[in-house]
Amino acid sequence: MVEVGGKPVTAREAVAEGELRMTPATRRALFQGKLPKGDALAVARTAGFLAAKKTAELIPLCHPIATTGIDIDIVQVPRPSGARVRASVRVVERTGAEMEALTAVSVTLLTLYDMCKALQKDMVIEKVRLRRKTGGRSGDLRLK
Repeated sequence: MVEVGGKPVTAREAVAEGELRMTPATRRALFQGKLPKGDALAVARTAGFLAAKKTAELIPLCHPIATTGIDIDIVQVPRPSGARVRASVRVVERTGAEMEALTAVSVTLLTLYDMCKALQKDMVIEKVRLRRKTGGRSGDLRLK
């Protein structure tokens, strides 16, 4: 693991997002709460929160960090049809929360996929990426 003991503790935030592409019919069922497995939006958000908190257990050499706040939003995307997940993870630590935000997005998307697969098997998870980070020695980063 990278040594972070000498780094100052600072407030940091990382925001990541990704998309799940699906048919309009599947998207309607998802956002209307009419999936066979139940309320996918609530289940997926909960899975994302848990994933962010367990990132260091999933990714080797990732420092365990204490989150001070996590937000996960799931919104409809009309074209191409689907859902966009955005996760924001805040910490006061010696290292950033980029991996926690990316893990939260990834697991939220995987959970949505699992909850929707009874209606559609050919969905596509795509565009998982870091959007921005703030704090720390390297400063702020904002990506398109």
